[in-house]
This record gives sequence, C-alpha cells and structure tokens, in this order.
Amino acid sequence: MGKIIIVASGKGGTGKTTTSANLGAALAARENLVALVDMDMGLRNLDVLLGLENSIVYDISDVIEGACTLDEALIKDTRYENLYFIPAPQTRGAAELKDEDVHRIWQQIAARFDYCIVDAPAGVDGGFLYAAMSADSAIIVTMPELTALRDADRTISVLEDYGVTDIKVVINRVRADMIDRGIMMNMDDCVDMLQVPVLGIIPDDDELIVSYLKGENAIDNENSKAGRAFLNVAARICGEEVPVMNFDEKSGFFKRLKKRFAK
Repeated sequence: MGKIIIVASGKGGTGKTTTSANLGAALAARENLVALVDMDMGLRNLDVLLGLENSIVYDISDVIEGACTLDEALIKDTRYENLYFIPAPQTRGAAELKDEDVHRIWQQIAARFDYCIVDAPAGVDGGFLYAAMSADSAIIVTMPELTALRDADRTISVLEDYGVTDIKVVINRVRADMIDRGIMMNMDDCVDMLQVPVLGIIPDDDELIVSYLKGENAIDNENSKAGRAFLNVAARICGEEVPVMNFDEKSGFFKRLKKRFAK
C-alpha cells in the first residue's frame, strides 16, 4: 500500500498548494508513482499550478459518489511520467459525501500509487477532515509569523485527534536576514510552538514566482533556491538524510537550525 500524505496549513496563504505541486512533481521525478489530489472543494487551484485546468472532466467527488471510476477521473500530468492528478469540485462543497465512501476511495488510491499527496483546504473542516481520516502522515506548511503558527498548531491538534501521529512541518517563505534582525520569528521559536520535527525550510524566493508565472514548477528552475529546497524535502520523505540547505551564506541562523532539523 502506498502512503497518503496530507499537506495542510490551517491558515490560507502559506504556500500549501505550491508545496503540494512541487513535492508531487519531485517525488514523481524520483520514479515514484504519485497521485496529487485536490481536496479544496469549491476553491480548487492545484489544477492551475499543474497547467491541467482544461483537462478536467470528473473530480474527486464524482469518484467518491460513483459517478465515474478512479481511472476516468485521473489526469496524467504532461511533464512528469509518473504523476497523476485528481481535481476538487469547483461548484460544490464536501457536505454531501459519506465517510465510508471517502475511506473506500483512499484505499483504492493507496493500493495503486506509491504516494498520494493530498492538498487540503485551509481550516480544519470539510475537505480537510475527509483528507485527514485516512492519512498516514501530514506535512504542515506554515510561515515564521504568529498567526500562521497558531493556526498550524490547531491543525496539528486536530490531526492528532484523527490518529495521525507522523506530523512534520515545512516552514515556508523564510528570510534569513529578517530572522537575524529579529523581525521574523526564528526557527527555535517556531519549533517550540509547534512541537513537531522540521521537514524542510523553504526560502522566500523570487524565482518561485517566476516559475509560477511561466506555468512551471520551481523544482525545474535551476535558479530557484525554493525549488532546491522542495527537492530536499522530497528526498527526506523518501528516507534520505539531507543536510540543511544554507540559502543565505551571510546569515548565522543556519548553525542554530541544525540541531532542530528532522532526521
């Protein structure tokens, strides 16, 4: 059985969907068979990041309700041989879905793919709960600022209530210079607040925006420090030990970070 990984945040705007897209692509590039599933019902965006918005016929709710088969809903990515995508519905929510039907679909996906990366919506209800109910592990995407960390902490508590114990955090949009100046929260404070291991540190990177505007993933942009960081996160998901990437040679906070990093 493959591994179902929910990517969640609690707060919107942390870069959760971008993280999902890049991790899914990075895992597929490592010759894993990967399904990316958008559970942000009514507000889907993952299809746009993948450039597959014009390829959608069915969505995840159609599969759950039996209106189509899993094969009919799966959309093969045009750039990565082993990457497939299932969109969220755009005009309906999750209220009408039955728990047993949702469980059955997650089991089908896990039986066919090495990894299922689930892009959960912001908040801790609706599509988030349907994603959490069968997750093997969770990646919390947050930023080094108080409101994002507070919502991330609440999300971790809900996931633990659902029996998800393998929870790690990706801290996104990090500015080492602002941490050194005391403007942005440092990594020690972030980890102390969340009490879960750090899986990755993603720098605030203009090249990531360039990649997005070009319809590309940051992992394919050799100039993107964020892209390299996402590749490192994918390697750690696969069990490799990868050192912390120093994306700012002038900063001193990386030395302090190493003792906090997830093994």
